[in-house]
Amino acid sequence: MYDLHYWTTPNGHKLTMLLEEIGADYKIIPVNIGKGEQFKPDFLRISPNNRIPALVDHDPDGSREAVSLFESGAMMLYVADKHGQFIPDEIHGRADVLQWLFWQMANLGPMGGQNHHFVTYLNEEIPYAIKRYVGEVSRLYMVLDHQLKDKEYICGDYSIADMACYPWIVPHKRQLQHIEQFPNLHRWFTQIRYKPATLRAYELAKEVNSGQGGMSEEEKKILFGQDAETLRKARAGN
Repeated sequence: MYDLHYWTTPNGHKLTMLLEEIGADYKIIPVNIGKGEQFKPDFLRISPNNRIPALVDHDPDGSREAVSLFESGAMMLYVADKHGQFIPDEIHGRADVLQWLFWQMANLGPMGGQNHHFVTYLNEEIPYAIKRYVGEVSRLYMVLDHQLKDKEYICGDYSIADMACYPWIVPHKRQLQHIEQFPNLHRWFTQIRYKPATLRAYELAKEVNSGQGGMSEEEKKILFGQDAETLRKARAGN
């Protein structure tokens, strides 16, 4: 049994997609980041970076002690390895999946997040920042489009690399991207979109957070006003 500490963000969707594909036994524990629940002591104990998602495996192989993880890429690799699915055993195939998983963690996710911040959430328009991050996300789309030129999925077979990247392409309109200009990426995106596990994962998101959409000023303050003092005060409650 897994406990998935989750909110309805691209990084949260990665894990629900993977757990649904595997058919794993898991329980969702909502962490409403707009209300500051990521600073609760119990959550900080398993996610010291105060970010969702976090995962607790209550039945790790060969151990009576639960395994807890933060960082979505680490969780995906752990779950894929444990179940022997969506990552190859063969060394070349495994290396390929790992490099694209890390590419998403270091590139597509952070640049997409900055794009969302300056394009959607900021109350003032900063043209340089918008141009910078819209342009960088378009470059990353082209990287994926080229990789998919002669492959059905990023590494050939469907893998955690695809599940990691897909949720960051879902908001392509918000990112001011024209996905039709990237035909290989568009084909890949459409194929994953209608997978039964993907549909289940995104329906689950609606159940957890029925109010998905705009963000209040108070929520913005909580999410975008964090610094060292924010975490210091939160940890003082432990």
